[in-house]
Amino acid sequence: MKKVISLKYVIVSLLILIGIWQLLFNISSYSPALFPSPLMALNALIEMITTGVLIKSIATSLGRFAIGYGLSVASAVLIGLILGSLPKVFKYVNPTLQLLRPISPTAWMPFVVLLFGIGDVPAIVIIFIAAFFPVLLATVSAVSRIDKVYYRVSENFGIKQPQLMWKVIFPAAFPQIASAIHLALGSAWIFLVAGEMVGATSGLGYSIIDARNNVRADILLATIFVIGIIGLILDFALGLIEKRILRAWGGSV
Repeated sequence: MKKVISLKYVIVSLLILIGIWQLLFNISSYSPALFPSPLMALNALIEMITTGVLIKSIATSLGRFAIGYGLSVASAVLIGLILGSLPKVFKYVNPTLQLLRPISPTAWMPFVVLLFGIGDVPAIVIIFIAAFFPVLLATVSAVSRIDKVYYRVSENFGIKQPQLMWKVIFPAAFPQIASAIHLALGSAWIFLVAGEMVGATSGLGYSIIDARNNVRADILLATIFVIGIIGLILDFALGLIEKRILRAWGGSV
């Protein structure tokens, strides 16, 4: 029932958004070539689907996203668990992390393009950077806040590393880590598109630039809509995965 209600909210929200879009189109003095109606964007979307351009762009972007986001989360959680278990070491590492963390991932784009050229790698690197620091710092924080009772009980049962890390520390810290992973998903998806707009010749981000260069605002808005829908689906899917893991470990959902 909850899924049905959630879907109802999504549909109503999208209909309101489209209604506002149509209203703005009706009262706007801009040319339809610059500010198309929802119907024009829908026709452009159908055109992209029938020609196969949209499916290819989605597959390319999702492939880059899966690699960049997956590597980023895996490495950030692993390093975060280690640093969180070594607070004295983290005190020396933390200043460097705080220096690098506020730098926008897109600021690295010119340097990354110079190193790797145009293609998949720049977009993957940008995704990696976008998700890495939030997940890493949240993991360290989560480990540092674990109740000391867990460690005393583990010691009584003779649980030592590496079993302690994976059987006690990680499950105990997972709820907070999961929240950071969830938030990092949105940032990574945003910067994927930004990376493809600068450092790629394919994908959804590149489709936006290509539509702009060809003065196809209908395709541009249709692509933006698709990007938003995919982001919504990814967020929902990740939420389901988190709930299943928490349920398996006896956490609240």
